[in-house]
Amino acid sequence: MTSSSRVAARHAANQPPHILVVRNDKLGDFMLAWPALACLKAAAPQARISVLVPAYTAPLARLCPWIDAVIVDPGDAAGKQAQRELLAQLRSERFCAMLTLYSTPRIGWLGWRAGIPCRVAPATKWAQLFYNHRVVQRRSRSDKPEYLYNVELAEALLAAQGWQPQARPAPPYWPLSPGTAAAQRESIAGALALEPSRPWLFLHAGSGGSAVNLSSSQYAELAAAIDSRLAADDIHAHWVLTAGPGEEPAAHELCEMLHDRRLQAKVLPPRTGLADFALALSAADLFVAGSTGPLHIAACLNRPTAGFYPARRSATALRWQTCNDASRRLAFSPPEGAGESEMSAIDLEVAATKISALVSRRVAAKSAS
Repeated sequence: MTSSSRVAARHAANQPPHILVVRNDKLGDFMLAWPALACLKAAAPQARISVLVPAYTAPLARLCPWIDAVIVDPGDAAGKQAQRELLAQLRSERFCAMLTLYSTPRIGWLGWRAGIPCRVAPATKWAQLFYNHRVVQRRSRSDKPEYLYNVELAEALLAAQGWQPQARPAPPYWPLSPGTAAAQRESIAGALALEPSRPWLFLHAGSGGSAVNLSSSQYAELAAAIDSRLAADDIHAHWVLTAGPGEEPAAHELCEMLHDRRLQAKVLPPRTGLADFALALSAADLFVAGSTGPLHIAACLNRPTAGFYPARRSATALRWQTCNDASRRLAFSPPEGAGESEMSAIDLEVAATKISALVSRRVAAKSAS
């Protein structure tokens, strides 16, 4: 028996089987991995699933019901000692399989050096040389949502392990325990003096520096148009403005713009961290944002969403579609013929009509129940 065969046999003998899933980039990308994680757990509930994530997303990874353990990636810029320590940890875990949702040469090299016998990744660039199961996806074409590309990779790993894939799990991909959303709503209502019976429309105008977005003045125009349509139906909403680190001044400025238009608006008070912020989004009746991490958190919670996307091929509304129920998501992009990042070309009146109709349907459904 060769050395590699002995390693594979030792890892395969581990009970329960231990799987490593890698998504070590941005927040939104990580949230779009949750459907794939749910897929793995549905087909192999006995498996132990660990994730390799950056310190930034680790607090959310610890809340994910499909994850059993979290390993923090020190990142490409970490020194040799940190990389050696990570490699030693990966070796000690004796993973039977590794699923890399976004492949880089460093991660591929780590999985290979750790002796993980089954290594699955997209067949892209030269990093694929470190993997023995490569899935051709051609993501650059943006033919389908990112989360479906991830699910397909998870199903490829299941097939490589001889496990039968189950029916693909449905939203919510972040199911909360009973009462969690109600507790969040009660807490926020007390902090901001909001009327619980009114719809709460969360608006996140920041982009985290990673996405083309509407301007603050465009968001103010959009909110005013939504509000007037809802008021015509005798629906009076509260606007709750959220912000990421460093975005708080812009949120307060936008809040003043909404006050000038006579909208009921408040800024969500600072949270204790990313996990606390994410849980607060469960209180939203609608979440409006650009194609950012918070939009995808809200979608994992299956909250209704309205997302604003550039028309750039790598960043389209289809590629970065939210993973909530289809009936709960809206997406808006510049029309054909406009510049791919010309967000001012989006017809905000049309968007307001569609968004207010979604809110009205949600209010009617809540009243009927």
